[in-house]
Amino acid sequence: MNLIENITEIVQSAGPLLLERFSADARPADGDAIVKAIYANDDAVLALIKEPLLAARPGSGWVEDELEGGALPLGEWWIVDPVEGNINHIHGMTEWSVTATLVRDNEPVLTVVHLPLTGETYSAVAGEGAYLNGERLTVSAKTDLGAALVGTGQARPGESVETFQKIGRSVTAMLTGALIVQTSVPATLRLIQVAAGRMEAFWQHSDVRSGLVAGALLVREAGGLVTDLAGKPWDVTSSDFLASAPGVQQAALDVLAAA
Repeated sequence: MNLIENITEIVQSAGPLLLERFSADARPADGDAIVKAIYANDDAVLALIKEPLLAARPGSGWVEDELEGGALPLGEWWIVDPVEGNINHIHGMTEWSVTATLVRDNEPVLTVVHLPLTGETYSAVAGEGAYLNGERLTVSAKTDLGAALVGTGQARPGESVETFQKIGRSVTAMLTGALIVQTSVPATLRLIQVAAGRMEAFWQHSDVRSGLVAGALLVREAGGLVTDLAGKPWDVTSSDFLASAPGVQQAALDVLAAA
């Protein structure tokens, strides 16, 4: 078994556990109940997949805080979100997944994103393409932003007022430039749509690595472009993010620059 097959099996192993813990009728009563449910989900999944992932790459490190941003020490690191979209899972909504991304010298080189409710597994290895359940992915061929489906979202609770204002201005600007603008979480669930060619762009005013590295690799390997909002190549030190189909990238940058 090669590495990507091994990691896929490990990530998919969390599916039955999260399905067992999922209820469409879940309605946390207050903030304390939300926090308790989120940590319970995270702890249950990590108990299942953390050690196998580390064993798959001896000597690799583990990023403990999934809301961190910025550069990591050189070497290999696992950036894992045990329940990407946990807030959706605990409220009985459907947009959640399990993600594991191997980062080498601050570049994502392998990723697996598994959606237990649908059975979809997105995967990519740097230089080898992006895949959905073994079928190769290709980004959209659209060249008109006015015909594009685009999206953004909030990276974490409690962002600064300045960040919220940037998000608001960017959504307003893009509503005049694109066909449809979606605002939702988590980022990875929008980025897989860009990689699959169903959406044309996703941007975010954020440096949260765990929500971006998996999708960044998938979009790149599907033929898309991943930059910051100034059009420079994106990396984990970038303060903002845009992943797009090549045909709409410049138009999206122009709209967001004017926000």
